[in-house]
Amino acid sequence: MSVLESHRVETPHGPLHLGAQRVAKPLGQVLYLHGATFPTALSVFFRFDGRSWADALNEAGFSLWGLDLPGFGASRSALPPGDRPGSRAEELVPHLLAAIEKVRQSDPGVPLALISHSWGTIVAGKAIQKAQAAVRALVLFGPIVQRQMPLPPNKLPRDRLLSVWEQYRRFIEDVPRGQGAVLLDRHMQRWSEAYLATDPEAVGREPPAVRVPTGPLVDIADTWRGTAPYDASALTLPCLVVRGEWDSLCTDADAQRLLGALRNGRDHKIARGTHLMHLEESRTALHEVTNRFLLEHLA
Repeated sequence: MSVLESHRVETPHGPLHLGAQRVAKPLGQVLYLHGATFPTALSVFFRFDGRSWADALNEAGFSLWGLDLPGFGASRSALPPGDRPGSRAEELVPHLLAAIEKVRQSDPGVPLALISHSWGTIVAGKAIQKAQAAVRALVLFGPIVQRQMPLPPNKLPRDRLLSVWEQYRRFIEDVPRGQGAVLLDRHMQRWSEAYLATDPEAVGREPPAVRVPTGPLVDIADTWRGTAPYDASALTLPCLVVRGEWDSLCTDADAQRLLGALRNGRDHKIARGTHLMHLEESRTALHEVTNRFLLEHLA
């Protein structure tokens, strides 16, 4: 099992945490970008029954890097001050570009791919438009796609509190009635404890809750109101859209609109998966589909 390393990406408001779980002589390097509510330690690096997504990528021959964006996880102190929603995607593009360059310099000549989840696909799409020569392939896991929804304007503060119960509700709300649990209770207990540990003040709140930036909510709402988050037709690299069959944030219609814009995209829908499939029983299928795509384009 590879050792988890800690690296830094410098920003004007403090360093961002860049975790790495590397292998000797990798076939490729993979940089993971998390979603809107929890960092890399709770997603790509979190082990279920002793095995994480990072482990699966290592086993396929890839070195895995994971970037915590400002206000999340080990980068929580890098959120700029003020009262505007924190961590807007456009503001994060330079940070992701710096992380891409740092990963490339760590092992020159080894091809690089990005895996992005949910809101992270917005950040990735914006950044890759400026760095297509640096990235060989892109995985869009549960991407947020432009819709035309009459959402009311919503003025948000810099950050918000998100409890374990609110997270759990997200994990179960898309599972059809009568279907078995997709996230086992024993996994949820461990994950919840690790989630609260990402914020030193979390357990002192009632109910216990983690402070997270609101910028991702604004980006998602803008996208659903009809503002394209990035020009998908400008992306020429191979793209994999991968999603769960019960994902209400990336529906069949959403996926088809995105695939219609991408020049080199393919779609894969995984049974019994929701928007948080990387934490669920279908996660091994997600690992396998992603590995096949990366092996095709990096090896």
